[in-house]
Amino acid sequence: MGVSLATGTDSDLAGDLADSRPIYLDCNATTPLDPAVRAEMLRYFDEEYGNAGSRTHTYGQAAKTRVNQARAQVAAVVGAAADEVIFTSGATESDNLALLGLAPYGDDHGRRHIVSTQIEHKAVLEPLNELARRGFEVTLVPPTGGGWIDPDAVRKAVRSDTLVVSIMAANNETGVIQPIADIAAVLEATDAYLHVDAAQAFGKKPELLSHPRIDLISVSGHKIYGPKGIGALVARRRGYKRTPLRPLAYGGGQERGLRPGTPPVPLIAGLGEAARLSIRDHEARAQRVASIRAAMLEALEALAPHFNGDQSRTLSHTASFSVPAVDSEAAMVALKDTVAISNGSACTSQNYEPSHVLVAMGLPDEVVRGALRLSWCHLTPDVPWNEVVDRLADLKR
Repeated sequence: MGVSLATGTDSDLAGDLADSRPIYLDCNATTPLDPAVRAEMLRYFDEEYGNAGSRTHTYGQAAKTRVNQARAQVAAVVGAAADEVIFTSGATESDNLALLGLAPYGDDHGRRHIVSTQIEHKAVLEPLNELARRGFEVTLVPPTGGGWIDPDAVRKAVRSDTLVVSIMAANNETGVIQPIADIAAVLEATDAYLHVDAAQAFGKKPELLSHPRIDLISVSGHKIYGPKGIGALVARRRGYKRTPLRPLAYGGGQERGLRPGTPPVPLIAGLGEAARLSIRDHEARAQRVASIRAAMLEALEALAPHFNGDQSRTLSHTASFSVPAVDSEAAMVALKDTVAISNGSACTSQNYEPSHVLVAMGLPDEVVRGALRLSWCHLTPDVPWNEVVDRLADLKR
């Protein structure tokens, strides 16, 4: 997956560098850019470079048309209306807009209780910490030992003054898919808003996100073979009423006044194209990642690994496992020339702290310390699994 440069010599050099690099198995952190997405973006960088807010000439009109098209393309993935899509810089901003943006409504209506889980991404947990600092009461539901949230535990946590329930669609570390439809059903009889951080599921598990009771969905472009720096918050109406969000920044009135600033049309076009391709190519992509998983499981069997999370509920492109007597840091060093992997979330892995997700699942210390996360995609080449297994086996001797 090298970058094609301008001259023949440079192109050859780029290909040689790509061939010598380890195979990338960290797609839950970020994905490679789909070539079709790149081509679509370049058109709006190089040719249709108008400002979508400029209504007096064809350049601006072309940009606005593409932004509206992308809005519809993102909405189609989750069965929403185009005008329910708010473009942001990514799922982190979307999470903040969903949670902090609801806070004034909670203040005004005496609903200052929030339910979330112990296994959320920091993009949710840290805004919740801020809301707790402001006086909101936050209840974090623990996961089962399999890494999923019991809908009955959510039901028991929700109160009459609960403003919002925030639960991720699929965990970024374990790949465990959460029972979102069942949780949405639990909330049917309540007024609580349901926010889903769908960074790992959007465009990959569309059936998870189609339930009409999901009010808010956070999306990142760079998790679905699109560019970094673009995402969306899908804010569904309830009947004719929009979710009562307040902006976090002001000026310009773009995105219904919820996210001001000049729209980054090339990035929005890239997200739209990535969303479109996620629907068109869903089956072929799913088959490819499933075949990679099957080969991995067959090879790893010799190591008798401990898989972290209920494997019957796990994304087919993600594996979190620990090899007995093998430390994760030593494993990553041993594998660094073969595969590029991580030992947890890319947002926190540099701190070398125990995974809050695995700790919340109640796993033993040695399992947590040895945890490796592998995540791949349809663009991943064949992996030399036997070499991976041999290097891990050497660490046990």
